[in-house]
Amino acid sequence: MELAISYSTPSCLTTLNYERSALAVTRKHTKLYKQGLSVLPFFMIVSKFNDTQLNSRRSANYHPNIWDHKLIESFTTPYSYEIHATRLEGLKEDVKTLLTSPKDSSVLLKLIDSMQRLGVAYHFEKEIKDVIGIQNPNVTSDLYTTALQFRILREHDVFKKFKSRDGRFVASLSKDVEGLLSLYEASHLGMHGENILEEARDFSMKNLNSLMGKLDSNSAKQVKQSLEIPLHWRVPRVEARNFIDVYQKDNKRNLTLLELAKLDYNLVQSVHQREIKDWWRDLGLTEKLTFSRDWLMENYFWAMGIVSEPQFSQCRTSLTKFICILTAIDDMYDIYGSLDELECFTEAVNRWEMTIMVDLPENMQICYDAMHKFVNEIVGDVSKDHGLNTFPYVIEERGCTLTKTSLDCFKNGSELIHWSSLITRLSDDLGTYEAESKRGDVAKSTLCYIVREGISEVQAKHCIKELIKSAKNSLPRSIVTMSLNMARTAKCIFQHGDGIGTSTGAIKDHLTSLLVKEIPID
Repeated sequence: MELAISYSTPSCLTTLNYERSALAVTRKHTKLYKQGLSVLPFFMIVSKFNDTQLNSRRSANYHPNIWDHKLIESFTTPYSYEIHATRLEGLKEDVKTLLTSPKDSSVLLKLIDSMQRLGVAYHFEKEIKDVIGIQNPNVTSDLYTTALQFRILREHDVFKKFKSRDGRFVASLSKDVEGLLSLYEASHLGMHGENILEEARDFSMKNLNSLMGKLDSNSAKQVKQSLEIPLHWRVPRVEARNFIDVYQKDNKRNLTLLELAKLDYNLVQSVHQREIKDWWRDLGLTEKLTFSRDWLMENYFWAMGIVSEPQFSQCRTSLTKFICILTAIDDMYDIYGSLDELECFTEAVNRWEMTIMVDLPENMQICYDAMHKFVNEIVGDVSKDHGLNTFPYVIEERGCTLTKTSLDCFKNGSELIHWSSLITRLSDDLGTYEAESKRGDVAKSTLCYIVREGISEVQAKHCIKELIKSAKNSLPRSIVTMSLNMARTAKCIFQHGDGIGTSTGAIKDHLTSLLVKEIPID
């Protein structure tokens, strides 16, 4: 079963959603379908849709939008770069001296770890790189610092010294809470074949669970959170907000670093507020596509999770538009459209001609038009900013000539796209399985596993989780941060079910802290 996803072009996106409807197509269409060809003859594209098709529509019964557009437009904050630039630069200089002044190796690594978790490390990339370059992973002997070094420096053989002659981790480590937690976090950076890290994960998880009832409330909370979702798989912006509260209670906290983290968080939030306010109406999807989810804030959470730094504003805006259009198309394929209509829409996308749009139903014309405008906008922006013509890449499935260099470039990056997309797809399927099964949506990976293997729902879900775990370990070490963040965001959204379909729970809380409430600074 092919589960890879491409997020590179709208035509790929539409084909993906169409592929999710594949089980509704009869077996005789399979061969044509796998070849990427329409399973309907051409005349279907110009056929008219009867009233029964247009009126017999299903509903997903999504709850109403909880973020009214007037509410979004009312978001405000007293923080801005214009007002607080001087204080920000002063704090950055003070923190920079913390990195450059002589310190013990473990102190420096803990400082870098705190900076990364607080969300301010992007200000000090050069200084951090210089510090990491002079670290020796074999100097220290305690478990906490060694695991921290591993997580920062990625040298997996450093853990051998904590094993006994029989190849097991020594029993005396089982009471070292700080060391076990650090070891557990480090173990999630493992790749396939690194058995010592799998052993480290099992050893640390077993002992942390046994110690839970003996920990103070603050330590127990941190351990519980890590066992639920390890640091490596948390959304950086969400972790920054969470860790500011944790760091504030740390007796060894640095007050300058803490103030910088709070101020930077509030300033980045001001950028995010400004981005989200005005442009959604321009797409024209809200008023006309009443069957689709009008969830700008939830879609923006995806973009913010993938890339949150303030300098990438245009990227976030484009990502959010992209996800809004994708959501509308997803609802059209999963819920609203008839099979005949969807066949025609898929064929129209494959042909990628505006003239064909007039033969589609009105709601599909709106989606098709929005998709066309978005692609042209992206192509135009890239051409203006970088002098590159990217349009051939958008339509490459129709035989446009590509250079060997461009193909080699895509080949080198395809693995990270495949694995991060697989994590996103499977996490989505797990989180939305129950709700989508009840309303009779197309089969997802969980149901496919149940049918193919003849196993129970519980067993199938376990297998899907193991696939996700395996996919995490298959991500290339040279992973592009945005691609990894896409997988992290998917894990966050679907951790407790369909976080987008039922966005009144954890996702609402995340959005409130990320976009609405600033952090008080004493």
